[in-house]
Amino acid sequence: MDIRRKMDIQSKTQKSLNHLADQASPYLLQHAANPVDWYPWSQEAFAKAHREDKPIFLSIGYSTCHWCHVMEHESFEDDEVARLLNEVFVCIKLDREERPDIDGVYMDVCQMLTGSGGWPLTIMMTPDKKPFFAATYIPKNNRFGRMGLLELIPRVKQLWSHEREQLNHTAAEITTALQKSAQTSTGGDKLDTSVLDQACQELSQRFDRDYGGFTPAPKFPTPHNLTFLLRYWHRTGEPQALEMVEKTLQAMRRGGIYDHIGFGFHRYSTDHQWLVPHFEKMLYDQALLSLAYVQTYQATGKAEYAQTVREIFTYVLRDMTDSGGGFYSAEDADSEGVEGKFYLWTEDEIKQALPVQDADLVIRLFNITNEGNFAEEASGDKTGANIMHLSEPIEQVATELKISESELPTRWQKARQQLFDVRENRVHPHKDDKILTDWNGLMIAALAQAGRILPEPVYTQAAQKAADFILDTLIDSQGRLLHRYRQGQTSIRAHLDDYAFFIWGLLELYETTFEVRYLEKALDLSRDMWDLFGDEKAGGFFFTAEDSEELLVRRKEIYDGAVPSGNSIALLNLLRIGRITGAEDWQSKTDSLAQHFAPRVRQTPSAYTQLLQGIDFYLGPTYEVVISGNLRTDETKTMLKALWSKFLPNKILLHRPDVSSQPDITTIAPCTKNQAPHHNQTTAYICRNYSCLQPTTDPQVMLKFLHSKR
Repeated sequence: MDIRRKMDIQSKTQKSLNHLADQASPYLLQHAANPVDWYPWSQEAFAKAHREDKPIFLSIGYSTCHWCHVMEHESFEDDEVARLLNEVFVCIKLDREERPDIDGVYMDVCQMLTGSGGWPLTIMMTPDKKPFFAATYIPKNNRFGRMGLLELIPRVKQLWSHEREQLNHTAAEITTALQKSAQTSTGGDKLDTSVLDQACQELSQRFDRDYGGFTPAPKFPTPHNLTFLLRYWHRTGEPQALEMVEKTLQAMRRGGIYDHIGFGFHRYSTDHQWLVPHFEKMLYDQALLSLAYVQTYQATGKAEYAQTVREIFTYVLRDMTDSGGGFYSAEDADSEGVEGKFYLWTEDEIKQALPVQDADLVIRLFNITNEGNFAEEASGDKTGANIMHLSEPIEQVATELKISESELPTRWQKARQQLFDVRENRVHPHKDDKILTDWNGLMIAALAQAGRILPEPVYTQAAQKAADFILDTLIDSQGRLLHRYRQGQTSIRAHLDDYAFFIWGLLELYETTFEVRYLEKALDLSRDMWDLFGDEKAGGFFFTAEDSEELLVRRKEIYDGAVPSGNSIALLNLLRIGRITGAEDWQSKTDSLAQHFAPRVRQTPSAYTQLLQGIDFYLGPTYEVVISGNLRTDETKTMLKALWSKFLPNKILLHRPDVSSQPDITTIAPCTKNQAPHHNQTTAYICRNYSCLQPTTDPQVMLKFLHSKR
């Protein structure tokens, strides 16, 4: 444990630490001084429960979770609640970001029993890990229509002591239902373009035509909905698909969900207008939204999307990057015990921070009022604090204020920097500085794509540094990928998402740098992923490895929620690898994966928009592009710049150096052996739907081939 953290806990509480004190997880360390006798998820805890004949109280959350903080301060720091919990239960704390395998099992239980889920997740179960009760936040006393812990715990004690048989029966029924629900239907027809059409239609029916997005409040960004629609627009030319993407991206960028002072996106909007955010910032949101914005820039050429990407990465590289190159997980919504305090501004604070003319501009531009637009959670009363947001494009405000469109952004950026400097002196929200392989994989993919599309070498270098950090630090002595790093400690063998997301990052990094070592590692990890997680009989991938800790059920995830599923990302990875290598075994793996989940996907295609991006690639037309030439020459750079300037999602890109001997890429992609430059000129070799076209040295002819009709 971090000595400074331990000393800080001890100095604040003057109480003995519980069994979480030696953990690396910031979330577990937040609870190390609770009077609740917390254990980490461990054999020691379950042995104690068996020995003392007690049920388990499992509390799952993460360090930047607002309601987790509320439940801790209200109940887990309370001596009366702690006394009851310690008397009746063996209490276990779990960081969902460290152990998504365990969290996923018990979140399924909660959703099955209550119809909803979220964090903190509260599970009561037998010492054999079989649940008999599930809930999310539980107050200390009865309120919000919820039974409080002070009433609930004695009730559970009575049931455990006098109605144990009924509790065990309930736990057995829940476990059986859980195991039955985890059984995925096998086989089915191949998915075709009809599921793409249906998904677009479903998204269109749910689309908010005033503010963008696809749900009422609370409204989540769900970037893979947008990247799917971009692909659908590219496939069909359907203008509404692109309109939904642009409306949503523009509304989010102008809304309060975006941090206009320090950049980056907050977790979600509590209202339907993207105005009032839940203020935590997650690494995966920054990565996935960057991908949506940079691809939309590539598709439309509109500078506002590229600017948003640059701002997101300014935040990530400034505030969320470890000195070793990895990326931190999240920043909290709360500071000084108040949600959003770090990000809010009163009108007086704006006037004090800026010269009069600039203050007036910011007040008008970002809708600052004396009354404020932020209300207390409990009372609903306005606080005088403001969430900065744009109600119209800056260009429109410039016209109204009779300021040139070039002058207004310059004046705003100067004022923004001054406000940022003032804000930096505030108490910052807690930062969860653990480095997760899966979320880093997403950020590597985003940086690598942006590095070539914008183009910006700094982003490529950051992606390389992060990838090298994982390859150097998060692979154990047996060659197994690991899930978590923090302050010199690595732990927890990787799950499917770690492999799939990191492989994605490596594939993107290869297509940006053409360093064959990244492609080689992507292939090695893909083989490991199939061996550890693949279902040879039915198809698809399990979330946990075959030699992982045995849980109540071995799950297969396919739903693309806040983060895409590992199966969805794996499908597109394997399709790309199959085209790169030309090996038939990769094709058979993608066939079995897609067909295995086909019955479920057909029911509600819009719930699987990341998977459908793989199906879009699978259905074609697809292209294999080999650029043969010296990367340092102007003609090769021109060829690549032309290629990267266009939104061409269904392609793989390889580079063959202009050397007489066979370069490394020919071992991985045998098709490149005979694709040397023509007449010492950079040459593009293009194959479309397994049919090769005439090689060309002309970038415009290359693009014509890539845009030709099927």
